[in-house]
Amino acid sequence: MPIESRDRLPGRDADVSIGRAFVNEARHTLADSMKKVEHCLDQLRDEDLWWRQHESQNSIQNILLHLCGNVRQWIIHGVGGAPDVRDRAQEFSDRRPLTKAELLSRLRQTLTEAHCALAELPPDRLLEPRRIQGFDATALAAIFETVSHFVGHTHQIVYIARLRLGDAYRFQWQPANEEEGNNRVNQ
Repeated sequence: MPIESRDRLPGRDADVSIGRAFVNEARHTLADSMKKVEHCLDQLRDEDLWWRQHESQNSIQNILLHLCGNVRQWIIHGVGGAPDVRDRAQEFSDRRPLTKAELLSRLRQTLTEAHCALAELPPDRLLEPRRIQGFDATALAAIFETVSHFVGHTHQIVYIARLRLGDAYRFQWQPANEEEGNNRVNQ
């Protein structure tokens, strides 16, 4: 009996579908987090992006620069194969006041490149080994870690925006009915 090619083995289609679903979910989660970042930044002034409660803490600007560096190194380079040009220390030490427009432009460009790298990744390469920032990982692990890292820093940005704005902060979404988690409609 002849051996079937790997492409025809049972479950191969399911593996490809799961791989595509994983990459699509990663792209969706990054885009959703970007909307949250934009929502916060739309409410803040440029100088709010440079504010830090203590000198040893990061400003929103430093977090945005860090997200650009991390996504570029782990997805654009690590998964997509572009050159690694990251200067991680600079992301945290940069104290030049950049405008909101400049920071958003950098983050949008980075995410556009990341989305392209992810869209071009064949699902059957998700388990290939990578060496990124001195760590051994698969492409799948690099994507998973980068997306969760991005989400975590998104929540830091939301928190800092709420500190800066207090009661003036406008939530992006609030439950509108019982099913969405609002037991008392019209609170």
